[in-house]
Amino acid sequence: MSTITEILRLTLPDGAVREVVPGTTALEVAHSIGPRLGRDAIGAELDGRKIDLREPILADAKFRIFTSKSPEAGEFIRHSAEHVLADAVKRLFPGVEIDVGRKDHSEKFQYDFRIDHPFSPEDLERIEEEMRKIVRENGDVSFERSEISREEAAEKFAAMGERLKVERLKDIPAGDRITLYKHGGPDGFTDLCRGPHVQRLAQIGAVKLLEASGVYWKGDEKGEKLQRIYGTAFGSQAELDAHLALQEEARARDHRRIGPELDLFSFNPMAPAMPFFHPKGAFVYNKLVDYVRGLYVRYGYGEVLTPQILDLELWKTSGHYANYGDAMFFVEVDEREFAVKPMNCPTHCLIYATKMRSYRDLPIRYADFGRLHRYERSGVTSGLLRVRSFCQDDGHVFCTEEQIESEVLSLGKMILELYATFGFDDVEIELSTRPAKSIGTDELWNRAEAALAAALDKAGLAYRVNPGDGAFYGPKIDFHVRDAIGRSWQLGTIQLDYQMPARFGLSYVGADGAEHSPVMIHRAIFGSVERFLGILIEQTSGAFPVWLAPIQGVILPISEKFAGYAEEVRAALSAAGVRVEVDDRNEKLGYKIREAQLQKVPYMLVVGAREQEERTVSARRRAGADLGALPIDDFAARVQAQVAERSREV
Repeated sequence: MSTITEILRLTLPDGAVREVVPGTTALEVAHSIGPRLGRDAIGAELDGRKIDLREPILADAKFRIFTSKSPEAGEFIRHSAEHVLADAVKRLFPGVEIDVGRKDHSEKFQYDFRIDHPFSPEDLERIEEEMRKIVRENGDVSFERSEISREEAAEKFAAMGERLKVERLKDIPAGDRITLYKHGGPDGFTDLCRGPHVQRLAQIGAVKLLEASGVYWKGDEKGEKLQRIYGTAFGSQAELDAHLALQEEARARDHRRIGPELDLFSFNPMAPAMPFFHPKGAFVYNKLVDYVRGLYVRYGYGEVLTPQILDLELWKTSGHYANYGDAMFFVEVDEREFAVKPMNCPTHCLIYATKMRSYRDLPIRYADFGRLHRYERSGVTSGLLRVRSFCQDDGHVFCTEEQIESEVLSLGKMILELYATFGFDDVEIELSTRPAKSIGTDELWNRAEAALAAALDKAGLAYRVNPGDGAFYGPKIDFHVRDAIGRSWQLGTIQLDYQMPARFGLSYVGADGAEHSPVMIHRAIFGSVERFLGILIEQTSGAFPVWLAPIQGVILPISEKFAGYAEEVRAALSAAGVRVEVDDRNEKLGYKIREAQLQKVPYMLVVGAREQEERTVSARRRAGADLGALPIDDFAARVQAQVAERSREV
């Protein structure tokens, strides 16, 4: 006979415990803590999962309340603004059908619609004003949450003419709760949604619609085309204004514009979403790889080279075909099915398996810069940030369970060292646990998650738990960096895997003489080199530090008479390892200086009669600082020191 728990224990951030009966909502807990908190509450968190204020609590948990001042408030505000957007569109275009929005951690929200024409800029202005009107008229009205059966929901949305919603119901897994949210009173707008939402519409302080575009139903390029509206929302107009200013700065730093302007890379429809790196871009790309190779020497990695295409059976063994097949490219050779490599890990397992291993051999650390290919839908590719052909600074460690802690500690040290080198000093760490779609037993997953947490705790590194976001084969640690304008980027990862070694039958002979299965650690620091380069371009606005700049200086003769001396300077500096070019065009000096600045060259070296006579260069920094006349050897030594130190100076 089962026992019903009469009292639940909620642990608050300060360690205090509140006892509630099962079914108590987060909003009721907030009011019990204090009337002001109850009024200001905007959302809640239960064991790391964001929940709606109206959701009933059914188990003991760690519990937090968010207000509009909480950093997490934006997710609740923007998700709620999606519903106000859909309501506004429905009011202005009654025949429209509503599809779905999205839930993520960006500053945007979106909603898709079936409508007989694209939304114009004038339409967006009208919709945005209607959204403000809805918020003004219903500011004190709360979102209402309700649960109904799948059949009731299908009947309700069919009666409303919302055929897309009826189809979306079929995507909700059997057994999941079907929840509706309503705002605007008894006759208000109702939508199919999991939540969470703000408490009252007035907490959506300011909205801005950004753009509209055509999208395919469920991302299927062969399917029906819908219209999508993007927007953003914040708790106040001041926050929105600050965000829009930040977006302007982001546009100025956009690598998709800067890269071609600096002649770093291009794209071509002959290879969709696959970048072509030009000489300058390839130089920076290879410098990044060389830097990581230097770390590999210090941290004990052996670099390997592995094939680009491998028999499909390999990917079935690894589990990638079942869990990742939609993102893979396939080819047939000699009546055998092959897959183009999307990951390096199975190939490293094949290398490990070439001979019997002893516990004395472990840990074994492999690194691989092999090119990978993954099919990304055209709607989600984005410059260098999301491509179909790329290279990871990929590595795999095979070790004993006892070695996990020391290996993870070493990896964390290497990752943080690299980020500091490139000016990413604000790093956040996230521990992601078992996802719904995964392989392996509960016992192994629990051990793996505990091992990663223990290593982070020993290193004294602060981290947050991201429930359910691990890889299908194991939990992971992700590293997020903030760039020069405060945006967060997920870069490095450490993933613990008990599954793949077992799938490939990998083993080692332990000190006890018996065979044991090694643990496999997947890790990358940049993530992909392409993506990191795109982020670095935006971090620096294309002004790379001197050690990384493809051209470190441009020599500017003030007239044709000094072209010969300019060539002497070029030869001397090149011999000293300084990357320089001569700009001997018949243009004014000011124009050539401006051109060098636009090309983000760190140094401009002016040469004329005095410099030729004294065997010097008049050095000027890209940002405008005049360094005066320097002997050629002194300038070369200055650059050499910046390169040796990997100075951040630009």
